[in-house]
Amino acid sequence: MKALIVFVTAAALLGQQSKPPETPPLQPFKLPQIKERKLGNGLTVLLAEDQRIPLVTLRLAFVAGSRFDPEGKSGLSETVASLLKEGTASRNSRQIAEELADIGANLDVNSNADGLTVSGNVLSGQFAALLELTSDVVRNASFPEDEIKLRKQNRAQELAFQRSQSSTLASEKVRSVLFGAHPYSRYLPSPASVNAITRSDLMGFRDRLLTPANAVLVLIGAIPGEQQTMDMLRARFESWTNKPVPTPPSGEAPKAARKLVVIDRPGSAQVDIMTGHATVNRLQADYFPLIVGTAILGGGASSRLFLNLRERDGFAYQANAMHVPFRDTGYVSAITQVRPEVLEPAMKGLFAEMDKMAAEPVTSQELSNVKNYLNGFFVIGLESQGGLANQLAALRVAGAPLEYLEQYVTRVRSVEPDQIQRVAAKYMTSKDAAIVVVGDAGKIAKTVEKFGAVQVEKAQ
Repeated sequence: MKALIVFVTAAALLGQQSKPPETPPLQPFKLPQIKERKLGNGLTVLLAEDQRIPLVTLRLAFVAGSRFDPEGKSGLSETVASLLKEGTASRNSRQIAEELADIGANLDVNSNADGLTVSGNVLSGQFAALLELTSDVVRNASFPEDEIKLRKQNRAQELAFQRSQSSTLASEKVRSVLFGAHPYSRYLPSPASVNAITRSDLMGFRDRLLTPANAVLVLIGAIPGEQQTMDMLRARFESWTNKPVPTPPSGEAPKAARKLVVIDRPGSAQVDIMTGHATVNRLQADYFPLIVGTAILGGGASSRLFLNLRERDGFAYQANAMHVPFRDTGYVSAITQVRPEVLEPAMKGLFAEMDKMAAEPVTSQELSNVKNYLNGFFVIGLESQGGLANQLAALRVAGAPLEYLEQYVTRVRSVEPDQIQRVAAKYMTSKDAAIVVVGDAGKIAKTVEKFGAVQVEKAQ
């Protein structure tokens, strides 16, 4: 009985608390000492010493993402990334895997729209061995034919599964509508384009884009002294032949205009709704008001979309908004999934929340909460070696200065309600949004037509 009384008393006290404790504003993030050096062949090196634990984190990032995929060969960058450590001129795939296991290291490669990044970490005593393997895979990857064949088979299955998901279909179409002829319109490659990729294509991509002047090497952790580290890098990377940095491909994106597309997915039990607006990159003045406004609209369990479409109206299990930055531009999306029978009120509610962002100033409490959330999430993400290395590599791929990291907290904190209204009017309203609805067209097309002219397409 005593335990029960204690429990009830505690619950009663908690119930009397009218609001959570105030969170004091975070101080601006201060970068650790980062030394920027350059090898004779143009390779930029960022060194940050951290001797607290005997670990070294490595990122080698290239401006070499999917936007560089040639016409008809979409998927080339991701295929290079997936096969880079599957064999070199002197090591086969098994030897590379065994050497990594012997030194207790990780080495992974991934690509996105703008960049291709090699990521690794190892205990400091095996740092030299990890550098040797990294140098070999980026400079000498041989792309064996049997590995290419296996990759194509596996990727075809992966793509079939991904495109069986309604969320993938929505994302693909939104990107296509927003960016048109620009390479950013690509979301996933087609199986045919992946199958068309040859070993010659892979070697050409490597030789043209995986070059020292097109790269940044980030090393964080228990590295040797600067002189010794640079000597180790020169021994493994300075003979790497420099080549001119290629110009990123571009293309004309359409002007913002309202467009409604229904992707017919017969038998679908739910309806996916996704809106999109092309926006700006990290370096433009609208960026910080935009990410703060996006978080207020749909950035978590306290956002307007979540509280209203899910909690108040019960239309959806999830409703959110996100901003995706690229090197040259970006896009903002509002996303939810609903039952077909509530599609009309759900779309009205979604559009109302988007339009309200431009029509009325956000509240001081919303603004304070989101600033604390964004800044806290950002600073926590930089506390680990891997988090800081990821950010440094990503900034260089995006063409942004290192000072961006130290300015982030202050620039988020400086956003005002009128700035959010202004960018919301440019990038968030329903009147000029790309709107994609994925579901059974036989059940939903007439409902969607109530919001404007509709283009119906078959799910691929």
